[in-house]
Order: sequence, then structure tokens, then C-alpha cells
Amino acid sequence: MPGAPLAIPPGTPFVHAVGGELEVRIEEHPNPAYVDHVWITMDAGSAGRPQVSINTLSKRNRDAGFDPRVRVGLIRGHWDFLPPRGLQVAGPLDYADLEDAHSVFYEHFERPALEDLLLGTARRAGLLEVWGAPYRNKHRLGIHQIHSRRASCAVSADIRGHDGALRFYFPEDRTTEMLLFKFCGQP
Repeated sequence: MPGAPLAIPPGTPFVHAVGGELEVRIEEHPNPAYVDHVWITMDAGSAGRPQVSINTLSKRNRDAGFDPRVRVGLIRGHWDFLPPRGLQVAGPLDYADLEDAHSVFYEHFERPALEDLLLGTARRAGLLEVWGAPYRNKHRLGIHQIHSRRASCAVSADIRGHDGALRFYFPEDRTTEMLLFKFCGQP
């Protein structure tokens, strides 16, 4: 429910959530230049229905004259047990650790292609696991910063250990797809 209390302490910088009954849609705005997100709402059990906000381009890079496209990396896996639904404070997640453990290739996506990828993947999935930063918008719990937090072409802040990611669980073949997102200039 949109007005559900935040299940984590105020000021928490990084969370982990798991939810099902996914609803996915592209952000709407009268000016197409402002559209830069896909939103996935999920049932996270007692934590309510957080909205996950995924960037489909970088307006900051675009406005600074850099490449606005998002690079997406994919890690495939299998599951034997599904994680329980919920929302809690997360431990560190660093893309460098994932890249050390897996062969990750990052592909550039234009906004429409990334929208299609996210729409199709979310519609096939039975469950979503997400890491990111919590926020509240009009009393709705949200999770954003679903990307590498390292310095980029247009952002000098270099945050480690709080990289956001998505892991989709597919019931038909018991597989997973973990999506990692990077912007121009991120290692």
C-alpha cells in the first residue's frame, strides 16, 4: 500500500527489497525530453508496494554534453529457493566484486531499447530483487539509484559499496537475470 510506513530507519542510505506481482510502466511526461525512467511496482509483503525507479538514460550526462546512454551488464543464474518478500537495510553491493566473480559484458542501450528490455523482463518475471537507495515521493515508498554509484562523466561523487541492481526470478525455468547499470565514464 502506498502509505505503508517505511520499514527501515530514516536516513538509511541503502536497502534491499524483494517483491512479486510486478507492475511495470514507462514514466510519462508532456515533454519527452524529461522521460528517463521505467517504474516497477512490487508487492514486498509487510513493506507494502514500493516503486522501483530505473534510469533509462542519464539526463545529467546529456545536459553536460556527454553520452546519455545506459550500459547494461547481465549475470544469469539459477535458483533453488526464492528469497522472502520484504524490505530491509542492505549490506554493501559493489559491481567490482560481481565483475570479479562473473564475466560481465556491458552493452550500450538507447532509451527506447532499454525501456523494451525492462518491460519485457519484468512481465516475464515472477519475483524481483532490488538494491538501491530509499526515497519517499507523495507518501509513496520508492527505491532509486539502481545503477553504479561510481563517478561518471557528469557526476564527480564516487560512492562505493552502494551500487544498485535488479535481479529477476523466472518461475518457468528457475533462472535469474541480474541487471547492472552504468553511465558514461563509470569503470
